[in-house]
Amino acid sequence: MKVVKLSSAGKLNVEVCLTPALLPLYNINDSIVVVIDIFRATSSICYGIDNGATAIIPVSEVEECAAYHGTDHLLAAERDGKVVEGFDFGNSPFSYVPEKIAGRTVVLTTTNGTHAIHLSKMAKQIVIGSFFNLTALCDYLISKKENVLLVCAGWKNKFNLEDSIFAGAVVHQLNGASYKLDDSSIAAEDLYLLAKDDLRGYLKKTSHGERLRLLGIEADIDFCLNVDITTAIPVLEGDRLIKLI
Repeated sequence: MKVVKLSSAGKLNVEVCLTPALLPLYNINDSIVVVIDIFRATSSICYGIDNGATAIIPVSEVEECAAYHGTDHLLAAERDGKVVEGFDFGNSPFSYVPEKIAGRTVVLTTTNGTHAIHLSKMAKQIVIGSFFNLTALCDYLISKKENVLLVCAGWKNKFNLEDSIFAGAVVHQLNGASYKLDDSSIAAEDLYLLAKDDLRGYLKKTSHGERLRLLGIEADIDFCLNVDITTAIPVLEGDRLIKLI
């Protein structure tokens, strides 16, 4: 018989870890972890898996990605918003279209998102969240009846708005479905409610959005804020992100 640990109030926990630097404070072993990096890693992962990528292998370092040179894998590396020289592409969602990645395995390293995935590997399960798969993700989490920890990748271990607002969007859908919220979940939901009627306008003020704008890739920012354009939920199986079945 499956035993689910409930909070002291008899409810499941939904918590928001606002930066990977805070992960040691959480009991991730007893939670489904949702990794969030809206601009742009988890958006691209969701889009790529929905568009037919066989798998995406997240690695922490550029050197780990480079070790796959000479294989039949596509290699994607991003640092500070830029594609690393010598790799096939970075983490722009526009690189994860069917004509490029359908039936292929992608090895991916990014500044923040893949780092957060690796720090979360002791979780009961790791799934990937973005605005692209928001409703499908929330329906899945509710169906699983497990504690949920939303891990915001942030920017180099610092807090950022876009990941926290997405975490708040998830909390908003889970709130009332037998979950107990911690203070960071309440704060994230409040941020989401403040921003939800004009996500693009509100998130124009983000520091990472400004970094991407200076690189001339505003289209990526705009695209990553599309809601419910996919239903695929990437899940980590071993070292690979695959489509949850």
